Amino acid sequence: MKVLMINGSPRVGGNTSIALKEMEKVFLAEGVEVETIQVGNKDIRGCIACGQCANKGKCVFDDIVNEVAPKFEECDGLVVGSPVYYASANATLVAFLTRLFYSTHFDRTMKVGSSVVVARRGGLSATFDELNKFFTISGMPVASSQYWNSVHGRGKGEAGGDAEGLQTMRTLAKNMTFLMKSIALGKEKYGLPEKEEHLWTHFIR
Repeated sequence: MKVLMINGSPRVGGNTSIALKEMEKVFLAEGVEVETIQVGNKDIRGCIACGQCANKGKCVFDDIVNEVAPKFEECDGLVVGSPVYYASANATLVAFLTRLFYSTHFDRTMKVGSSVVVARRGGLSATFDELNKFFTISGMPVASSQYWNSVHGRGKGEAGGDAEGLQTMRTLAKNMTFLMKSIALGKEKYGLPEKEEHLWTHFIR
């Protein structure tokens, strides 16, 4: 089992890192390999809808998105963490995820997804919903915890004092590990669900 963790914070060692590290400890104890990549401090431009990824098999902008793509394909689970800005995820992270999901064409069915959000106070549930939509459009089961996957903290290191938030992270990692292992067993015995040919309904006539 392998989990890829994406840190969407621009702050190295900040509160988002604390939340993800709490999950990492559980993953490692469960024998799950973990790789964490920080993208929130990178220069990542948004998608320009050029459609060249369909021809090239990768994004036309050859940056960290293309570097992470094979890691995404290889992993059994993806964790995406973000601070909350104006009840939304870090814009750099959203640009990264938009291009990563749109430019990669491998089957993501039953690859487990999990989002983690960190804020001083509000906007957590809106950001949580925003990030989960990347998973649910891709056939990826979403791992849940004992509460919404959030941790509170403003100043650097304050998230370490949110005992309930950190417990939520540990529970999330345990549940995600169980889900990944269960899916692996299910795929071995039953295979993936049979897919119909995709039907496209556009609402412009």
